[in-house]
Amino acid sequence: MTGTLGEVSTRTVGGRTLRVAIRRGDGSRTPLLLLNGIGARLEMLEPFVEALPRELEVIRFDVPGVGGSPRPRMPYHMATFALTVGKLVRELGYGKVDVLGYSWGGGLAQQTALTGRDRVRRLVLVATGTGSLMVPARPAVLSKMLTPRRYRDPAYAAQVAGEIYGGSMRTHPERAARLLQSSDDGDPAGYERGYLYQLLAGAGWTTLPVLRLIAARTLIVSGDDDPIIPLVNARVLRRGIPDSHLHVYRGGHLALLTESHELAPVIDRFLAAPPRGGAHRTA
Repeated sequence: MTGTLGEVSTRTVGGRTLRVAIRRGDGSRTPLLLLNGIGARLEMLEPFVEALPRELEVIRFDVPGVGGSPRPRMPYHMATFALTVGKLVRELGYGKVDVLGYSWGGGLAQQTALTGRDRVRRLVLVATGTGSLMVPARPAVLSKMLTPRRYRDPAYAAQVAGEIYGGSMRTHPERAARLLQSSDDGDPAGYERGYLYQLLAGAGWTTLPVLRLIAARTLIVSGDDDPIIPLVNARVLRRGIPDSHLHVYRGGHLALLTESHELAPVIDRFLAAPPRGGAHRTA
């Protein structure tokens, strides 16, 4: 099936059925695989995808229990699900991909780069950290992340948006409410389970001791007002990943989606840049 999302299909890999969308490019560039945040269906990434050049092929999928992917029967772990992501890349016929991980998906992207070193060319980590060993958000923020209520209750989403997402959501919380509703799939029981399993996937998991093993050239993108993932976590990633560069923007956790026109060109320049030797680091 094709539409505004591109080609949408269902694939079963690693024992899990996933809804996949591919916006075809012209074959001139390495395809970009997007790994989404917790509780978010692939439609939520549409503003960012639309801001990327049309020649760039973009792949995205719903994790189990979210959007069009059936609810999972059993929990999964970040390490094992990264293997499933690798199998999906092979199933779709890609030799190499660039990988962008956003928020929760940034953890999955790191693990995917570690377990699929031969398939991940470049890595982009947006508004993310190293898992259970990271500088956490304030307890008041974390408590609001334990349930997906903000995805289903627009009034509640607008009420908490500034506190948990920061940036432009402090002055325009209604934008977050509209954006988050794109992840309402109409199946409360399955969605609750999918969200819970995403939370459990990262329990006890961290990349902190193995960041130096990430071989892909990496761009780390972080906001200076992100209550969920404080900026210090991006600096930890930069210091730990050998060939990495840090871009700090003025804004909060949702800027990839709400200010796509500003961040997409930064990310695209990194992906399109020619290969080079050695590491490049900035503060």
